[in-house]
Amino acid sequence: MTERTETERTEPVPSGRPGPHGRNPWERFGWVVQSVWLVFLVFPAIAIVSSGLPLWQVVLGLALVVTFAVVYGLGAQHLQRLHRDCEPARPRGVVYLLVLVGCAAALTPLIGAGSLSFLPFVVSFGMFALPLAWSIALGIACVAIATAVAVFVDRDEGTWVVAIIVFAVGAMTGAVRLMTDRGEDYEQMSRDLAVVEERERVARDVHDVLGHSLTVVTVKAELAERLVDLDPERAKGELAEIQALSRQALAEIRATVGGLRVARLGDELASARTALAGAGIEGHVPDDPGAVDPRHRTVLAWVLREATTNVVRHSDADACWVELATNGLTVRDDGRGLDARPEGNGIRGLRERVAAAGGRLSIETGPQGHGTVLEVTL
Repeated sequence: MTERTETERTEPVPSGRPGPHGRNPWERFGWVVQSVWLVFLVFPAIAIVSSGLPLWQVVLGLALVVTFAVVYGLGAQHLQRLHRDCEPARPRGVVYLLVLVGCAAALTPLIGAGSLSFLPFVVSFGMFALPLAWSIALGIACVAIATAVAVFVDRDEGTWVVAIIVFAVGAMTGAVRLMTDRGEDYEQMSRDLAVVEERERVARDVHDVLGHSLTVVTVKAELAERLVDLDPERAKGELAEIQALSRQALAEIRATVGGLRVARLGDELASARTALAGAGIEGHVPDDPGAVDPRHRTVLAWVLREATTNVVRHSDADACWVELATNGLTVRDDGRGLDARPEGNGIRGLRERVAAAGGRLSIETGPQGHGTVLEVTL
């Protein structure tokens, strides 16, 4: 007995494809359920046999009834396959419909108004084989034909019953068709929204990862350039750290694209201390993330990463303070403040993250017009 791979255990089976144990039998033979109503074709068959027609006409009529039943069953199977594979109606479905209509029309000279018994089948099949507008037009036409025959040709009670049945079948199948189409539109819209959300997530994560990592790399590269003549050994150390940061950033980008990236608050606190020190900013950053509720640590880790990047890149600050709370975080600096600058992609991405977590983010210039205060409450 061989062990299944992780991919085999977790990969979903696409719609319409056989699963590991074969296709669902209810799905495979659903067309049989749809064709069960063909049992009612026994009534036109009885009408043909008891009509007193010549034998060859009786044989022809029964052959047409059998042909109608077979084509209807094959057509129902064809439409189910198209629906299962999420494909639009094909011309082949129209061919099935034309054969059904032809059989019903050919039986009219033999059994007269009795051929109306085929109209419910034509309506129900055409409602799913044709585009919506054409299917509704077909339903209206069949109801009109049945009503006209009941009024002007055969006023027998049975003819009126058939006309009512045609109307009821058209109304019910039309409602099902409308609901099915609206359901498919909703599912398509949901898939499109999921794609958009995933793109936004990847863009947000890539921005946060690259923005922070490249900022730190740039700061360390500038420091190494200044130290290369004054302190070669320290310059080598800075270059080694740049290499390590570059490898880490590459790994994080790969994880982000794969949807595996999870920021850790403890790691981000250490990274913030490193980034601030490399930029010559005095950092007052706590060592232990234990004060924060574990449910909020991932979101606050992303916030801290972006906030630290902004302090290093834009603040011109001498010192920065990071304060942790059970359900929030505050990052303050003594730099030049916001200067009425518009929010960039990083802050907008943070607002989306925090809002998705049910929190609130505020960013404003510090007291007396100096510095910046970023506060998040969850």
